[in-house]
Amino acid sequence: MKLGEVVELWRYPVKSLGGERLAEVDCDLRGIVGDRGWAVRGADGRIGSGKTTQRFTRMPGLLSISARLDDQGVAWIELPSGEVARVDDRGAAELVGSVVGEAVTLEQETGVSHFDDGALHILSTSSLSWLRRSLPDDEVEVPRFRPNIVVDLPRDGEPEDVWLGRTLRIGGATVRIADRTGRCVMVTMRQPHLGFSPGILRELARRTKGLFGVYAAVLEGGRIVDGDPVLLVE
Repeated sequence: MKLGEVVELWRYPVKSLGGERLAEVDCDLRGIVGDRGWAVRGADGRIGSGKTTQRFTRMPGLLSISARLDDQGVAWIELPSGEVARVDDRGAAELVGSVVGEAVTLEQETGVSHFDDGALHILSTSSLSWLRRSLPDDEVEVPRFRPNIVVDLPRDGEPEDVWLGRTLRIGGATVRIADRTGRCVMVTMRQPHLGFSPGILRELARRTKGLFGVYAAVLEGGRIVDGDPVLLVE
């Protein structure tokens, strides 16, 4: 049964930095190839993020920096000033540190995943439309929520959390919807073309216990192209 179709695909080569919208992606059992392959690590050993936990440390300014992969799969960063650098260049960490205000390193993923809780993050146009209606004066835009896949649903489609435990075929990949996505202050933060918007997190806390979107595990990898159908398998 067709549920909808893919309308946006996103990859974030460096965790907690701005990402890149793509026309197609390759997906393996880890997730989107190249997604969050790098992370910013502070002097305390924790990974730079929008929140502070035992594993993560909040670093204001990360979202003002963007990252992309070139045709050879090499990650590059771009600062608000327009300056660019390869992530593996020695000076790249100093550039990031100048934005966040502390000494950092840029590290490639090894044995410990850079993901929060899931390989893929999926969000529907149904959920986005509901939140926009609830917050007509806020900038409820896709980049705030950092999904990998945005699925366009029919006007009367239900939010994607009804897919929990179900298996979907998305283009050439098969995924199982594993959990709802918990939200933190990152959805409120300033980033290019978006201002500070604390009302978004307050509304989600009030209406959905802070949950918005879903995480999925990849059962079978493959290519996903913008416009691919999203099918319910079981």
